[in-house]
Amino acid sequence: MLTIGSRGSALALAQTGWVRDRILERFPGAGISIKVIRTSADKAPQVSIRSASSVGVFVRELEEALQRAEIDLAVHSMKDLPGTIPDSLEICAIPPREDPRDALVVRDGFRALTDLPRGAIIGTGSIRRQAQLLALRPDFMVRDIRGNVDTRLKKLADEQYDAVILACAGLNRLGLQATISSLLGLDEMLPAPGQGALAIQSRRGDRDVSSLVATLHHGPTATAVLAERAFLRQIGGGCNSPVAVHAAADGDYIKIDGLVAAPDGSLVIRDSISHLPEHAEDAAGLLADRLLARGGRSILEKVR
Repeated sequence: MLTIGSRGSALALAQTGWVRDRILERFPGAGISIKVIRTSADKAPQVSIRSASSVGVFVRELEEALQRAEIDLAVHSMKDLPGTIPDSLEICAIPPREDPRDALVVRDGFRALTDLPRGAIIGTGSIRRQAQLLALRPDFMVRDIRGNVDTRLKKLADEQYDAVILACAGLNRLGLQATISSLLGLDEMLPAPGQGALAIQSRRGDRDVSSLVATLHHGPTATAVLAERAFLRQIGGGCNSPVAVHAAADGDYIKIDGLVAAPDGSLVIRDSISHLPEHAEDAAGLLADRLLARGGRSILEKVR
């Protein structure tokens, strides 16, 4: 028997179900169960995730269950994992990445950011999205929003917001592509580190378990995502920081775009670096140092 831990949201269960189904395709006789574990974010859905105490709120209880051997695997959205994980655990597989971009979803009558009227109310729980959004449209009113994807879409339908910004990957995995009004290009909004990717986590050294998901691992995605996580560690940010990064293959090289922005959008520091894939993590660290030296350190000190 293999027990996979998951949060109880529709998106988390869809992601975990996808992993389970891929294992069963390879090992049809495997006995697999999914155990729903409530995380800190689930227990206090009304609390904003922007505070410093929010680090790890989507994964902490899952990691603790892994350490206690109550589950054998945990499936996370990679962007929810803090820059460092417990020494007793490891990411044993990173499947192919979904679309890493952010998506704009509006109530009706509009399609793109440029279509929205002055003073439009935009819902997002992400300071990263807020900073880049206000850099594009400083006239917008950005309001915090909590809840799973369905909850956020309902709040939009109830006219609490004129638009919301959600991860394209989550909408795709839930079959909600039709709700997307427009996709935000990487030149408009860089994603969170690891956005669109999954992390399959196990106890370190548990080869019997990790071998079951070994075929799900996708090398190019792992190279890109691990570079993004190296950038996150070096820059010292987290899911509640105005930090963004995206890495992708560019011919024989990997190109990494990184950004630090003031929460009000008044200052955006952005740069990129290209390097051979085998040195992608080191290159990501160099890019982070560049951004810190150009004013990123001052921005991050003010929001901590």
